[in-house]
Amino acid sequence: MIDLRSDTVTKPSPEMRKAMYEAEVGDDVFKEDPTVNKLEEYIAELLSKDAALFVPSGVMGNQISLNVLTEPGDEVICDREAHIFNYESSSVARLSGIQIYPLDGELGVLTPAQVEPYIRTTAYHMPRTKVIEVENTHNRRGGTIWPIDAIVYLKNLAKKHGLYYHLDGARIWNAFVETGISPKEYASHFDSVSCCFSKGLGAPIGSAIAGSKEFIKEAYRVRKAWGGGMRQVGILAAAALYAVQHNIKRLKEDHRRAEVLAKRINENPSLEINMEAVHTNILLFKPLRMKPEEGLKLCKEKGLILTPGTINSLRAVTHLDVNDDDISKAANIIDEVFK
Repeated sequence: MIDLRSDTVTKPSPEMRKAMYEAEVGDDVFKEDPTVNKLEEYIAELLSKDAALFVPSGVMGNQISLNVLTEPGDEVICDREAHIFNYESSSVARLSGIQIYPLDGELGVLTPAQVEPYIRTTAYHMPRTKVIEVENTHNRRGGTIWPIDAIVYLKNLAKKHGLYYHLDGARIWNAFVETGISPKEYASHFDSVSCCFSKGLGAPIGSAIAGSKEFIKEAYRVRKAWGGGMRQVGILAAAALYAVQHNIKRLKEDHRRAEVLAKRINENPSLEINMEAVHTNILLFKPLRMKPEEGLKLCKEKGLILTPGTINSLRAVTHLDVNDDDISKAANIIDEVFK
C-alpha cells in the first residue's frame, strides 16, 4: 500500500530509534530532562529566539501561542484555509475564548491592503484585533510558500497597529530547503513561532514553540494547565532532535517527487491541478468526472491511499517513507482510476 495521506504517517528510522533508546532523561516538569533542554536550546538558536518549549503537537503549539498573545474576546486575522481555522477543533474558541477573522489570500498569502481594513477599531462593541497569523508552508493551499517580502510587509502592518504576529511554521523546514531562506530569517519577523517534528522530518511526535523569555515562561504555564506537562520525555525529544539535525535537507527529495506526480496529474484530462501552487510536498487536485469520495475508494482498492483536500479536491503528500518507484506506481494508479 502506498500511503500519501500525509507526511505524518512516517515511521522512525533505525537511527532515530537508536537515538531514542540512548536518550538521557529526567523530569521535564521540573525542567530536569537534559535531552528536552538540549532540544529547546537548539530550536531557540535555530529560530533566533530567546527560548523555546517542547510540546506534544502542532495544535497545542499554535493554541498555546494564541492563548498567550490574546485575552478572551480578542480576534485573530488569518487566511481562510489556515490550519488554526480549519483543523484545530475550534480550540481558539474552546480554550481561549477568542475568534478568528478569515480572509481569502492568493495561494494563502495575505497583503497589507487586504488585511488593514479588517483590523478592528477600539470601539467597545467590537472585538479587539490582537494577532495576525501566517502559515508557511500553507497546508490547505497545497504546500505553498509565503514570499519573504509578503511576510515583511505584513509584519510592518502588525507593528503599525500594535498587533502580535504569529507564524504557524509546522513545515517551515520545507520553505527553507526550497527557497534557501533560513528558519532564522523566517522566524525573525514574528513574535511567536511554532514548528513541527512529525511533519516531514519523521519524528513520531512533537512540536516546539519559540519566542521571548517572557512569552515562553507564560507558555510553560499554559502547557501545564492544558495537560501538556510531560515527565521523562527525553525519549521523544531525542527523536525530534535527530529529525532536525538529519532530515531537513532531504526534504528536497519530497518536493522533487511531488513535482513528478503533479506533472503526471496535470497530463490527465480528467483531473485539474494548479501547477503554480506546486511549491513543496503537498498536492491538491480535483477530479472532473468523478466524485472525490469515489476516487478515494477506487484508489485505495488499487493500493494508493489519499485524503480529501479542500472542497471537491483530493490531497497527496510525499514524505521520507516513499521512493521514486512508489511515486511512479501512484501516478499509474491515479491514471487508471481517473481515466
